[in-house]
Amino acid sequence: MRFGVNSLLFSGTFDTSDLDLLDKVKAMGFDTFEVTPVDPDVFPARALAQRARDLGLTLNANFALPLDANTISPDAAVRARGVDLSKKVVDLCVEAGVGVYCGANYCAWGYQTGKRRTADEWTWGVESYRAICEHASGSDLIVAAETLNRFESFYLNTAADAVRFVNEVGMPNAAVHLDTFHMIREEDDIAAAIRATGGKMAYFHACGSHRGIPGRDMVPWDETFRALRDVGYDSCITLESFNPGLERLAGLVCIWRDFATSPEDLAQQGLAFLKAKYAEHNPT
Repeated sequence: MRFGVNSLLFSGTFDTSDLDLLDKVKAMGFDTFEVTPVDPDVFPARALAQRARDLGLTLNANFALPLDANTISPDAAVRARGVDLSKKVVDLCVEAGVGVYCGANYCAWGYQTGKRRTADEWTWGVESYRAICEHASGSDLIVAAETLNRFESFYLNTAADAVRFVNEVGMPNAAVHLDTFHMIREEDDIAAAIRATGGKMAYFHACGSHRGIPGRDMVPWDETFRALRDVGYDSCITLESFNPGLERLAGLVCIWRDFATSPEDLAQQGLAFLKAKYAEHNPT
């Protein structure tokens, strides 16, 4: 099992000035760094790949589509823009040597209509995602759709939604991304949802229910780790939180307090808990 952390815990950007973050997370004991190409036009894919190789880190990437590139928009031009942007991000991921491209990469993050998902929206999303996965199919990149809580999206809220979605996309590189922060708000039973997802899950975010340090929250961690063991999940467990000191980012994700003395403290304490809990349920 690899353990990862996301770049947005430390920085609201990712350009050449952020490459030293890889050295930071490697020194903390992480195996994987999840990067967010906040601005794809300045994302240093080639330099990132080299730094990761030098340090022995693996990479994943998380990206959320903006409203003007919404792949479930009723406007066909907006949907096409979403597919084009996604293909650009896929190309950057491949250039950087990313293993999993995850997140709200199937519709615009924060997009709400005030209604339930419609049949048309479902079809638009499936068709768009299939085109994105087809574009990635010449590479080893896995494209994983993350379930989100109802306040961030109405489209894929549960693991069952995501499994149905990737099944209808019908591409071997399409997979499910689960996240405990969202699951505790939407699932009846987190462990049961993990077991029902099974081999369709390619990526897992282990997040505190409040976005703080795992283990000091309401997630049923023992049941969660038993379920991960039972489905044979052995890819990467990534700690995802955000830096409350970055005003714009904190406003977007609605974090209004500190969860630790520093982002580094949150990362190190979170990693220690996740490694210990994993070892408890996977004794050698």
